[in-house]
Amino acid sequence: MKTATIPSICVEPAFMDEVARALAQNESLASFVETAVRREIQQRQAQAGLLQRGLAATRHNSAAPGIPAQVVIARLEAKLAAARQRK
Repeated sequence: MKTATIPSICVEPAFMDEVARALAQNESLASFVETAVRREIQQRQAQAGLLQRGLAATRHNSAAPGIPAQVVIARLEAKLAAARQRK
């Protein structure tokens, strides 16, 4: 397989100094950048998957009948009244 190159970027000298200090012993800047890019890709793929699953769940649950708000409020008020009586 043919390899490709990640484009170089221009940064402030102070930032480049921070990067150099962050490198582990015997770690090259190229391996550091490659690792960082791979992690970011994995993070974005995970976020996209989470978003897709969340949207699918929302679509699935929106077809369900659900519980009317008045019923939920009545149940919560009953629990609150019972808790107050126990005190």
